[in-house]
Amino acid sequence: MLTTMRYSIVYLMVIFLLVPLGCAQRQQASRDHAPSLEAAQGEENELDLLNDNFFDEDPLNREPRYYDPLEPMNRVFFEFNDKLYYWVMKPVNKVYTAVLPIDIRYSFGNFFTNLAAPIRLLNNLLQGKFSDAGIELSRFLINSTLGVYGLGDPALVDFGLEPKPEDFGQTLGLWGVGEGIYFCWPILGPSNARDTLGFGVDVYSHPVVYFNDDLLVSTAYYSENKINLLSLNPDAYEDLKKYSLDPYVSMRQVYLDYRRNKIKDKASTQNVVDEL
Repeated sequence: MLTTMRYSIVYLMVIFLLVPLGCAQRQQASRDHAPSLEAAQGEENELDLLNDNFFDEDPLNREPRYYDPLEPMNRVFFEFNDKLYYWVMKPVNKVYTAVLPIDIRYSFGNFFTNLAAPIRLLNNLLQGKFSDAGIELSRFLINSTLGVYGLGDPALVDFGLEPKPEDFGQTLGLWGVGEGIYFCWPILGPSNARDTLGFGVDVYSHPVVYFNDDLLVSTAYYSENKINLLSLNPDAYEDLKKYSLDPYVSMRQVYLDYRRNKIKDKASTQNVVDEL
């Protein structure tokens, strides 16, 4: 557990070093295009603690902006993740889906979702969504009892209580923290400086961290969660590649659009969302 915490501290220090670097590079780019951006920047009113406003639309062309100064490195990691998917994840998923019926896989998905309820509860409270926090608490109590440790979802089926998914990345976004640099992390996939920090906080908000101090067990838990999620959304990644001229660019835009809409509460209400 101590080793894991040391790695996490180093990990977060790297993020905090990269965020100012990214902001400095973008400020230089802004100075180079000052005449064309001054009017547009005057229309931006949102508080942005990183001074980047990456989740806002560009007033000049109405296309969402992104900041990807590490694109060459990110593309290498994207290719690594692509090979990992086709060489490891996809074959494992085929065996997994062949062995386990879909009803059992949905039950596992309910269990993982229910176990992560403290993350959603905490972030709903931090965002001032007290009614949604109450719904999450009710869902956890109902599904943990009537739902047999969360394997079922009677809170939704019988009581009509829909999940209210929130994470710390969304909380930071609501507080005005900008996206910062875009990352494509090995294994973890697409992210940005804000969501990477948020992910670290969410990891230590998850009950599994406190009930288990074995890194191998934690890795197995998160791997099973990822494989189960993939088994319920088997074609998402391949469909994205199939219809993309540049899969890396498409993945980046899909991720950024998804996260921006989540912060603005425009996300889909589907129960299982594969963030790729």
